[in-house]
Amino acid sequence: MILRAATLDDVPAVLAFWKIAAEDTNRGGDDTAAVQALITRDPAALQLAVIDGEIVGSLIAGFDGWRCHLYRFAVHPDRRRQGIGAQLLQAAEERFREFGGRRADAMVLADNTLAHHAWAAAGYAPQDDWRRWVKSL
Repeated sequence: MILRAATLDDVPAVLAFWKIAAEDTNRGGDDTAAVQALITRDPAALQLAVIDGEIVGSLIAGFDGWRCHLYRFAVHPDRRRQGIGAQLLQAAEERFREFGGRRADAMVLADNTLAHHAWAAAGYAPQDDWRRWVKSL
């Protein structure tokens, strides 16, 4: 397995991968232009796990200069429980440490219990006193 940053050439394959492996891909915003903008602005933010040329995992490790944010954490259903997610998280956390990050947060759907178990196993815990507020732009 190779861990590497996504490139602009990967965008179609990433979007197709998320349809198979990620939750909530129907909400809008996961489109070619958005992923291209992410890669252009922060070329190392979108990390991919690749085996034999196939994307088997992804994780966006975004750093805004102050906070460390994790999202689009996905592993192909046929490749789960093989350590791929753990390696992606380890690489993301190392990226954050290099930036001086002190705490990482993950965006996780409230009803995605499979993800809850994965995040808990990695040492993350829900922060019940906060709620995310959103507005479409």
